[in-house]
Amino acid sequence: MEFNIHDKKIGGKHPLFFIAEAGVNHNGSTTMGKQLIDIAVEAGADAVKFQTFKTENIITKKAPKSTYHVETTGSDNDQSWFDLLKTQEMSKRMHVELIEYCHEKDIIFLSTPYDEESADLLEALNVPAFKIASTDTNNIPLLQYIAKKGHPMILSSAMATMEEVELAISTVRSEGLNEIAMLQCTGNYPAKLSDTNLRVMQTYMKKLNCIIGYSDHTPDLINPVAATAMGAKVYEKHFTIDRSLPGPDHRMALELDELKHTIKAIRDT
Repeated sequence: MEFNIHDKKIGGKHPLFFIAEAGVNHNGSTTMGKQLIDIAVEAGADAVKFQTFKTENIITKKAPKSTYHVETTGSDNDQSWFDLLKTQEMSKRMHVELIEYCHEKDIIFLSTPYDEESADLLEALNVPAFKIASTDTNNIPLLQYIAKKGHPMILSSAMATMEEVELAISTVRSEGLNEIAMLQCTGNYPAKLSDTNLRVMQTYMKKLNCIIGYSDHTPDLINPVAATAMGAKVYEKHFTIDRSLPGPDHRMALELDELKHTIKAIRDT
């Protein structure tokens, strides 16, 4: 069981595919986006992943922040969830510049589309695969829409039941796409080791008949080693330039030395 993302083979006996998750830690800045790419390259990641969305397509203006985002960015009275997301959007120009920079640095550019318009943009920019966020594991219309594009899909499963995970896989396959990876994930930021339950991956291996991996929200080094030893073929980890930067996801992300150490531990394993 294997497939290609750009020039990398995923699955089988090939080396684990490591995705350095930049997410929204660019804070809306192309310069910071390029700094994140530099970090991912220096650390030895196979791909660097951002997030692509139009805020008005995915939430209402009165949508409240989660407790986690209140802790990291202040209350809804300080800044609404809608206004916060607007500061984290990437323009088409920013996408183009970051993709070109990834080409220069010889690292794969990936991004998570959260809506159909964003998926269309990534397809137009020749992004080689789609990473689906855990929030959309049960978004059947979006899964169908993206699967029809025919590019490999990597999904995460935080907050999903086994039935929802199986439905997501069968939905993608029903559109004729079999280049699928499912990542176990725990939807806490950061996640405690006691909540991660890596043996879920073993259940997926038995039931899903697709490539299995792990999307890691823990700050520790145990899970990268353990998950790799257990057979993960794709690994995703958040990283940042500096954890003290303002924004929702910096506090649970790795800095350069930690990202390097994580990837080295995986390669050694």
